[in-house]
Amino acid sequence: MFSQIHRRTGSQQADGIPDKPLIMGILNVTPDSFSDGGKFSGLDSAMQQVELMLSEGVDIIDIGGESTRPGAEPVAASEQIQRVVPVIKAIRQQLGSDVLISIDTTLGEVAKAALDAGADIINDVSGGRGDESILTLAAQTGAPIILMHSQGTPKTMQDNPHYENVVQEVLDALDESISAALKAGIKKEAIAIDPGIGFAKRKQDNLDLLAHLDRLVATGFPVLLGTSRKRFMGTICDVTEPSELVTATAVTTALGVMAGIQMFRVHDVKENRQAADVAWAIKQSR
Repeated sequence: MFSQIHRRTGSQQADGIPDKPLIMGILNVTPDSFSDGGKFSGLDSAMQQVELMLSEGVDIIDIGGESTRPGAEPVAASEQIQRVVPVIKAIRQQLGSDVLISIDTTLGEVAKAALDAGADIINDVSGGRGDESILTLAAQTGAPIILMHSQGTPKTMQDNPHYENVVQEVLDALDESISAALKAGIKKEAIAIDPGIGFAKRKQDNLDLLAHLDRLVATGFPVLLGTSRKRFMGTICDVTEPSELVTATAVTTALGVMAGIQMFRVHDVKENRQAADVAWAIKQSR
């Protein structure tokens, strides 16, 4: 089903081989997200951002109504629905059915309301552990689902996370999420995975995962990489303002393309579209 997404975006060749990687643009309709909280909480500003991202080459619009920054408080399903559904409906009414939309939530109730409003994909940062009903929903509707690795909740995830071998432990945890999804009835081809960069990870954990992206790709599942403006890169670059990490993010996008990553979740579409396309062109010349 993720191969169908490549075809819908025009990024799959006739022989079924995926073409250039997909760029997922972040649209946080929240007041408190770590980088852009409050900027797109109004319907007009949200739609302007959607149109900007489309003009810059985005493939998927990822809409979230709950901040998942470290320390964030949970948001009730009803509040998330109130935030995301009007935006999804407006995209469908104003821009038609060609725009791919993912719903960024851990709650089955929110995911159902979003799919009913016109969303195509479920993006679950809890990997199906936050609310098992989200797996049942994906199985019943056939919606593709992205399962991310994390520990705890956004409120607690950075409270002294620890790994002996972060790459293997993330792979093992993702395998458990995949098994639960398959047991719930989700088809294998409808599953993608995400290592959860910045989620319950220390700086070195993030670097170790980025250095071994090939092991995630080797699972055979499509992989989503989300490094956009993450704090660990700021510690490397001596930068505290997330919006100043656009170039750093684009570097990880290029590295990800070379490692075989198929999807990238980013705030800055234009810069990462360019990075992905150039890296892809170089990779094809091998």
